[in-house]
Amino acid sequence: MSNDRPLLSIVVPAYNEERRLPTTLDTIIAYLRARDYPAELVIVDDGSSDGTVQVVERFKDSFPGLRLIRNDHRGKAYTVRTGVLAAEGQYVIFTDADLAVPIEETDKALAALMEGHDMVIGSREAPGARRYNEPFYRHLMGRVFNVIVRLLALPGLQDTQCGFKGLRRDVAQDLFRRLRLYGADAGTIRGGAVTGFDVELLFLARKRGYSIKEVPVQWYYGSHAKVNPLRDSWRNFNDVLRVRINDWRGLYNQ
Repeated sequence: MSNDRPLLSIVVPAYNEERRLPTTLDTIIAYLRARDYPAELVIVDDGSSDGTVQVVERFKDSFPGLRLIRNDHRGKAYTVRTGVLAAEGQYVIFTDADLAVPIEETDKALAALMEGHDMVIGSREAPGARRYNEPFYRHLMGRVFNVIVRLLALPGLQDTQCGFKGLRRDVAQDLFRRLRLYGADAGTIRGGAVTGFDVELLFLARKRGYSIKEVPVQWYYGSHAKVNPLRDSWRNFNDVLRVRINDWRGLYNQ
């Protein structure tokens, strides 16, 4: 990697990922080494209680562009926010530690950003997208939630919850500093928490006039996903309502 400012930053939130992370790091580092532009990989540890930090430390010598940030356990939204705001690349992409969306999809997202789009979101519903191994009930729950999101907050967007998104750095800095649901004052939590922070992020992007492009991605369901369908669906629904309430109160006009 050169000493130039990175063209691309890849941000990966990690909570108790000791087992999956070695394969993930190998895969992302191999991908970045094969590219002809400077890049960095930012791993943000969400207060893991296993050996996640030690795994990342072992990889530091093998890829100079690897950075580790350590947080208290405050959940994925706060963890992504930390990594995105710390990213130095001209373009920033965040993705999940399980690489449910293969890292090669970055080519597609980066191309869309370089064409002039302010924000790119991986879509499992756009023409050309493929889902693999997903149980029917999970797909159904996702589509029902998307209907709610489109009715209440984001008409026209077919997949707001895919964990693969990219932004221009200046746009990312603007939006992530404005998040209110899980922003700078997010408290510590226990266990995992799947939230609707993506909805707030996209709502803010639209409100501030940024262009959003959905790009079709390949997506692989993992049975080890840290999701509690009932609890997390209820939390996500409440987050969508909170976004609307915040907007009615004028909190996103500041």
